[in-house]
Amino acid sequence: MRALVMTAPGGAEHSQIREIGAPRPGAGQVAIDVAYAGLNFVDVMTRRGDAAYATEWPYRPGKEVSGTVREIGEGVTGLAVGDRVVAAPAGEGLAEVVVAEAALTVPLPAGVALSEAAAVPLGLATSMLLLTDAGRFTPGDTVLVHSAGGGIGHAIAQLVPLLGGGRLIGTVGRPEKAAAAIASGYDHAFARAEALPEVIRAATDGRGVDLVLDPLGTEALELDLAVAAPGARIVLFGNAGGGAVADLPPLGRLMAGNLTLTGFSHRGLAATAPDRLARAIRRVLDLLADGGLKLPVTELPGLAAVPAAHDAMEDGRATGKYVVRVGG
Repeated sequence: MRALVMTAPGGAEHSQIREIGAPRPGAGQVAIDVAYAGLNFVDVMTRRGDAAYATEWPYRPGKEVSGTVREIGEGVTGLAVGDRVVAAPAGEGLAEVVVAEAALTVPLPAGVALSEAAAVPLGLATSMLLLTDAGRFTPGDTVLVHSAGGGIGHAIAQLVPLLGGGRLIGTVGRPEKAAAAIASGYDHAFARAEALPEVIRAATDGRGVDLVLDPLGTEALELDLAVAAPGARIVLFGNAGGGAVADLPPLGRLMAGNLTLTGFSHRGLAATAPDRLARAIRRVLDLLADGGLKLPVTELPGLAAVPAAHDAMEDGRATGKYVVRVGG
């Protein structure tokens, strides 16, 4: 089978399409013929060599796929060969065949296209969990989302109205991406070069924001604290900038604002509480099947197009969600 292989930390020059043997499922696992795979910034962080993402090289990326069940491992029930599914594998999803845990493999409802379904197991499920489980979103909340122009940012803009509605404020790395964020559903979008505490406060009539969803490590944490309304929740869910992570604020500062500071990891949840992640995947698939949720995706024609897309994501030139067509 064909698979994308990252041979060493660095750029696109270290990403190759190779012919390798197709994997077989073990107990509690399924093998999937991949139709589409989603691209995520975690692949970029792994490629550039950020700590804790790849323990050895070569490395095979890809953490969300759609396709059909090829083979079932021992002890698996509720799935059959030929079923259309989505899955959240631990990695290696940018390939023609991938093995995933059955607990994180979910049947695809009728009417949901395989191309949009590939954006669900990591991207859309993470967005749902950030809002509901980690962020405790309630209707009417004002939500600040950093990197609003990316796949997670676009997904959050689609989900907030379905969860009861609220005010959405986004930050973007490049000024030209602000218009795209507003077009996707944000009420306001600001480039991070602006005087953000002032403009964000003004956009909330001075009140501040109720929920912050922040993938930038601690790079923007001082800003998050400065614009937080009393009782706000701040969710840190990555380190997209790749820099050193600073110390967290002292407890007294959190107590004074009645603030909650929370961490979120899709990988951690998949490893320790797969049932919670699977429930989020099913919930998003139901919204897609009902027609209430529509997430436009940019479809890449094949694995050879992935390294350039990873470049665009790393450089901040990408907008929205990329999926790649892998097989039939």
